[in-house]
Amino acid sequence: MDALPITRPRRMSPAHPYARLSLGGAIFALAAALFLASAAPVAHGASPISVVATTGMIADAARNVAGPHADVIGLMGPGVDPHLYRASQGDVRRLASADLILYNGLGLEGRMADVLIQMARTKPTVAVTEYIPEERLNEPEAFGGHYDPHVWFDVTLWIEAVKRIRDALMEVDPAHRADYEARAESYIAELLELHQYVKDRIAEIPPESRVLITAHDAFGYFGLAYGIEVVGLQGISTDTEVGLRDRQELVQFIVRRKIKAVFVESSVPRKSIEAVVEDARRLGHTVSIGGELFSDALGAANTPAGTYIGMIRHNVDTIVAALK
Repeated sequence: MDALPITRPRRMSPAHPYARLSLGGAIFALAAALFLASAAPVAHGASPISVVATTGMIADAARNVAGPHADVIGLMGPGVDPHLYRASQGDVRRLASADLILYNGLGLEGRMADVLIQMARTKPTVAVTEYIPEERLNEPEAFGGHYDPHVWFDVTLWIEAVKRIRDALMEVDPAHRADYEARAESYIAELLELHQYVKDRIAEIPPESRVLITAHDAFGYFGLAYGIEVVGLQGISTDTEVGLRDRQELVQFIVRRKIKAVFVESSVPRKSIEAVVEDARRLGHTVSIGGELFSDALGAANTPAGTYIGMIRHNVDTIVAALK
């Protein structure tokens, strides 16, 4: 079977914030990928097939759709920032031996871009965001014409990603097509229930209190889908420095709007948000840390936030408890 084409992040250029690669790391990873990808390929159609996903959200969706027909490995574990992630030698080996590679796209895995492109020459390498219509992608003004990659925070957009995962599995392993279709349908039904749950819970927050402040602006789709204003200290990518002016502007916003809670993220250091809290205190306004949210990574395995559905529920419950 021919390899599926890789979909490069839309409108991505070498100047894209996610495309900053370590030259030494890129050379190593590319050399390893070229060598290992030239090894004898795993026969497609074997059961279970081997699937490698970049993020925990993608891996969890793949496990739900594939069931017993695939062994799914997620490269990025709890607390890992995909914006800064570089493929290790072990990762390259896993990618080279996979029957199917699933990645987010839209520049999320910018430091792995060259490795993914090389892998796509020999095996199916699929961006799970391919099915999302461009008109539904968020293009923040401050991001220079590039799309926000954090699509999983709008559950209806993540359903489109699940459909792409389903179709990729069926293309690689057509013998289990019916099972993949049935399992995807069942999982999508759960996601539709989750979407309604989020809407109902956010409605509990008074409209004037629906302001979500986090370390970096990963929740843009969440805000658009569920009617909550989102302000991030660091911007969409964590691959940027937080400037003093950025922090001062956010503090003034918090004081002016009388915001009572801000949030830290599991994959972003707490110090920037803690500094904002302290700056607001010096200006006579008390703002608390409302809890920890999972933004770019799931929680630990076998915990409530260790699955996509559990992570979304944890986030919305934490937000509502702090802002309600």
